[in-house]
Amino acid sequence: MDWPSFYWGPADVFGSGKVLVFGHVIDKDGSPYAGDIRGVLKGYAGQLHEKKGYTLNAANEIEGFLFKGENAERRYHETGKFEYVNTGGYYHSLPGDPLRTFIDTTAEVQRAMGFQNEKDHPEVAPSQFEINYGYGEVVQAADQIQLYKLICRQVATNLGFTASFLPKPVVGVNGNGMHTNVSVSKDGKNLFWEPKGEEQLSKMGWEFVDRILTHGNDICLLLNSSVNAFRRLDPHFEAPNQLKASPTDRGAMVRIPIGNERSMRTEVRAVAPDANPYMVMYSIFKTGLDGETAKIKNLRSAERYLPDNIYTALENFEKADWTTKLFGADVKGRYADLKRAAADRCPRALGTFVKAPEVQYHHEVYNQYLWNMF
Repeated sequence: MDWPSFYWGPADVFGSGKVLVFGHVIDKDGSPYAGDIRGVLKGYAGQLHEKKGYTLNAANEIEGFLFKGENAERRYHETGKFEYVNTGGYYHSLPGDPLRTFIDTTAEVQRAMGFQNEKDHPEVAPSQFEINYGYGEVVQAADQIQLYKLICRQVATNLGFTASFLPKPVVGVNGNGMHTNVSVSKDGKNLFWEPKGEEQLSKMGWEFVDRILTHGNDICLLLNSSVNAFRRLDPHFEAPNQLKASPTDRGAMVRIPIGNERSMRTEVRAVAPDANPYMVMYSIFKTGLDGETAKIKNLRSAERYLPDNIYTALENFEKADWTTKLFGADVKGRYADLKRAAADRCPRALGTFVKAPEVQYHHEVYNQYLWNMF
């Protein structure tokens, strides 16, 4: 058990006597298990702190949809559609509205469990939400992604709805992203802050960005791990599909938000909310700090694009030396096999509407029964 990661579940939401705790997975000889990516992330963060005094910080902006019915995803192959609970947008939700009730209840549960809530609001698309909380140390931040999604699903179920984190459940409106804000600090100082730097980002921060852009196609499958995720990477809906960095362009993989001495960070936008949060954090920080920098002219603004389908992302992932360095050949191979098995259960061409198999066999939706029906 990883006892500092112990959380009480509020009884009025989860039932009485419920607690949550994260754990370490160990191998037969007692050593950390190579396939436990949470443990890999924790070990990496610990080594950096011990050797260089670095603290890895992260916060995520996780978007989701609230749909009618308790099992909207599991019944999608029967209904062929998702039903909104309202058709508003940004800040278009009054007290008593079902989406507003869901957001307020979820935020209250998070506060009860120790999340430092910062803001919450309906999002651009109908029935879409975002509930933001404060920065944290990288392992805790990844844990909170798991808790956030669990809390959202539990609250939604209690209200008779479904909280969905499919990246693009409805074609024609904005999809769900998980913008990942990261920085590195030492002795309480934000190493990404430089008041005289370009966009006030330090030399170290820009080097971090350059490495992410260099390896962007290598790690895309880790950040976008489902068939459905590649529907979202469409710049017409404020989603990133370009391997470049910008303070303003929402089509860029990396954004440099306005910051200050405390909040300066880089925002990796090409992350889907169904990705494994530990893989996301580990691949971003390890790549940004230890990766290579390509000798590409105008790297930060070059005309380079992310894949538009999972098979291209799989090919990039498998042939990249960098992903072998990240996870080792065994874990890398097993991950690729799982992603290919899921992809092969769906039509190769995405087409213009969401297909039942890409929901039914999605790793956050399917169970063993559904999987074996194939």
